[in-house]
Amino acid sequence: MATVSFDNTEYAFAYKSDKDLKKAKFLFSTMSYPFFVPLGTRITPLLIKGKFPFINKAVRNTIFKQFVGGESLEDTKPLANLLKEYGVQIILDYAVEGKQGENIFDNNTDEFIRVINYAATQTNIPFISVKITGIARFDLLATLDEAPRLRSGIHDHEAETSEWNKVKDRLYAICATAAEKNIGVLIDAEESWIQDPVDRVTIEMMAEFNKEKPIVYNTIQLYRHDRLEFLKLSHKIAQQQQFILGIKLVRGAYMEKERARANNHNYPCPIQKNKEATDNDFNAAVTYCIDNIATISTIVASHNEASNMLAYDLLIQKNISLNHKHIHFSQLYGMSDNITFNLAQAGCNVSKYLPFGPIKDVIPYLMRRAQENSSVIGQTNRELVLIKRELKRRKSE
Repeated sequence: MATVSFDNTEYAFAYKSDKDLKKAKFLFSTMSYPFFVPLGTRITPLLIKGKFPFINKAVRNTIFKQFVGGESLEDTKPLANLLKEYGVQIILDYAVEGKQGENIFDNNTDEFIRVINYAATQTNIPFISVKITGIARFDLLATLDEAPRLRSGIHDHEAETSEWNKVKDRLYAICATAAEKNIGVLIDAEESWIQDPVDRVTIEMMAEFNKEKPIVYNTIQLYRHDRLEFLKLSHKIAQQQQFILGIKLVRGAYMEKERARANNHNYPCPIQKNKEATDNDFNAAVTYCIDNIATISTIVASHNEASNMLAYDLLIQKNISLNHKHIHFSQLYGMSDNITFNLAQAGCNVSKYLPFGPIKDVIPYLMRRAQENSSVIGQTNRELVLIKRELKRRKSE
């Protein structure tokens, strides 16, 4: 069987008009300038808060349109329907970050449930994404992470125990709705110093809701040197407690912040020593999950062409159906269309991770996307090369 090609730009950009491609070319060209992203990520949030109409419009027509599905849940529908025509599914992400307070956490819980109920009415939205920091106080998670590793996961402070129980109740309500509606819940990874309680509550929810099919998924960041072993430990727990392990594999999103904090607080850095070590562990995790596909449901969430090709080749080698219910590929909307649409064309389960939310609230997400493109070696340039190649191909037709 011929292998899939990530160089096929005709499939990659079939859903984009010439005008859309030219806009994307302009954006990635701008982001390729060394000074642009560091400057832009600092001043754009301030300008948006200052309500400058010109800046708001410029952001809306460029980076917002490239990476975000819209300001409301309903805004995402035309794009979801368009992607559906090309065999690409959607992971919905209510991308409002950073706001704290019990009322806000309750409102976010209601919004996550609303997103699940909406997804259940659509045919190509199998998952939604949830950040625990959207329903729990960051400092509470940090306190619990430092607590003695009791079986309950909680230490002796009554007020914090009560607050944590509220968090678990919120997550239970989200996951219970998802189980009823048959929508997967992907729990985002967080910074290493708050990750432990996130892992524990996610395992608890898997034990409750993943008995017959995968509903709850934990996210494993393989730029941490301890996460491959954590994957294997999670699988062992799942086998002991007889539930299907749901795992989303990513490289990670907090590398610079992690190194700075480890240095400032004088503790061993949790980050891999180099990119090669990260790549090796990510690929080993992909292999482990596919080797155990009967008991692990995996989302390969990566923009790395070699890792996606590895997963694809393993499915072929092991004679596993490309659309097996326990294997799914995903890339962020606005990036790596050459991976997404060529995998979809080959018959794989593949999705775009599609955030939505008011522009002023989505700015932190957008700034991370800009930084991610500029920090991943060759990412922006690769996007540009493919866009230019497709524009040239269309011109020559």
